[in-house]
Formats: sequence, C-alpha cells, structure tokens
Amino acid sequence: QVQLVESGGGLVQAGGSLRLSCAASGVIFSGSTMGWDRQAPGKQREPVATITSAGSTVYADSVKGRFTISRDDAKKTVYLQMNSLKPEDTAVYYCTQGLKRSTWGQGTQVTVSS
Repeated sequence: QVQLVESGGGLVQAGGSLRLSCAASGVIFSGSTMGWDRQAPGKQREPVATITSAGSTVYADSVKGRFTISRDDAKKTVYLQMNSLKPEDTAVYYCTQGLKRSTWGQGTQVTVSS
C-alpha cells in the first residue's frame, strides 16, 4: 500500500520561501514518477510540478522559475522548493505518485499573505 506523507507547509509573506517534503512508503520509489498538485479554495486541483524517475522535470507555467522539484531516492522523498511566493500560490499542496497521479497524500496547507 502506497503512503505519501507531506510536510513543510505554513504561513509565509509574499516573496518568501517554503520547502515541502513528501516521504513515500510502500512503493518502488526510484522507479516512480512523482509530482506535486495543489488545490486552492473553490478551484480544481491542478498539477504544479512533476519529476520522472530519470530526473526530468515539468512545471506549470504559473510556477516556472520560482518552484523547483527534486527527489532523493535513497530517502524515498520528493521535495518542492517554493521561492518568490505569491498570494495566488495559497492552496493545499498534495504529493502524487505515478504517471497518472493516481495516489496522493493528505496534503499540506500553504498560505501566502500579501
């Protein structure tokens, strides 16, 4: 059974930074595509960043140049470094596993104040 546990969310002022972490278990992590989605109040969940098992990355246009996804296969952990945060980045952030993002964690709240 795949389990994903996110951490690192919080309240930050606009322009600030946060680093999210996601610890995975029950999965062959090194062979998995991992990602981060987010869902803002009243909006649909959207993909934010993806990293393949080979380390290739894809970002939503809204976060390009500000967010960086990375992974540590030895620790079975994926990270999302978020810089230059904006109020519109406020959302619950979910770690996802698999090409179809079919498994996700409980989420971690990120709130960016203006």
